[in-house]
Amino acid sequence: MSKSTMNPGPITLDVIGLELNAADRRRILDPLTGGVILFSRNFANRKQLAKLTADIKKLRPDALISIDHEGGRVQRCKTDGFTHLPAMGKLGELWMAKNKSMHLAESAALAMAAATACGYVLAAELRACGVDFSFTPVLDLDFGRSGVIGDRSFSRDPQIVFALAKSLNEGLRLAGMANCGKHFPGHGWAEADSHVAIPVDERSLAEILNDDAKPYDWLDLSLAAVMPAHVIYPKVDHLPAGFSNIWLHSVLRKELGFEGVIFSDDLSMEGASVAGSVTKGAELALAAGCDAVLICNRPDLADQLLSNLKVSKTKLAQSATRLNRLMPQSKSLPWNDLQEETQYLHALGLLRQLKLIQ
Repeated sequence: MSKSTMNPGPITLDVIGLELNAADRRRILDPLTGGVILFSRNFANRKQLAKLTADIKKLRPDALISIDHEGGRVQRCKTDGFTHLPAMGKLGELWMAKNKSMHLAESAALAMAAATACGYVLAAELRACGVDFSFTPVLDLDFGRSGVIGDRSFSRDPQIVFALAKSLNEGLRLAGMANCGKHFPGHGWAEADSHVAIPVDERSLAEILNDDAKPYDWLDLSLAAVMPAHVIYPKVDHLPAGFSNIWLHSVLRKELGFEGVIFSDDLSMEGASVAGSVTKGAELALAAGCDAVLICNRPDLADQLLSNLKVSKTKLAQSATRLNRLMPQSKSLPWNDLQEETQYLHALGLLRQLKLIQ
């Protein structure tokens, strides 16, 4: 099969550095690869990033190039002209009328406008450098318990999270980028960090569905992708949500009617270790309902996965169909043209006026 006729496979993996090496190229060309996720180590400046993404696309035009770029402390590109966006919690604070001279309805409208501006700036700048997709927004509720979530969350209130996430998603859409709600059904209550531990949330299914999962329900068709949490909810299933048929099929697909892409969280994280080997984890995630699995920061495990993972033709076709929907459908503006675009300048102006960016 030539690279021109390939369809995206179910594995999203990373690359080592600022440019592709031979091992990166081999992994990207593997038929099981469907996407490449970039990190801070892959960014030095805009010119370098644009060349890296172009080189990836030359190898695999069908590969979805993604990044974790939320704003605040989770933003991979912060220099050489990139706008350092605020943590999403700042938008929640704006909504709650911290300025006492402002009525709640006015502050809520401003917060939603700011969220749309953030989404537009985020997507337009990334797309100008060849990045297709960002894993944002965070839909977790801020219970004040989870250090790894914290101000990445819009709010404790699911209605505010829904409204601001919908507004952010609209900004992404206007700039030609899809969205990804995370971490389903909610990582905000569990105190442990799933990067280094196995978080447990002891609440009931009813409690979670009536609170944490509400933004997923309300966002409905405007949600393009979802990433489940590496959190165990023992009153629902003994497996973390990303490996659970109950959470992904029975709840997310059937009860909430979600039809978009489901990405696993990173299989190299400690929260995924309960599944066993990386191959076993990928098999469990895909069987539970994931369309794609992430393996990051461990090229040795990526090689294991590419060598050992077996996926049926039916599953491959289903995943490829969904993944292709996340590809930008419009042409992006080159960086220099973007700097003169009215919508981009208006978005930056609003964020500066609200003192959300420098």
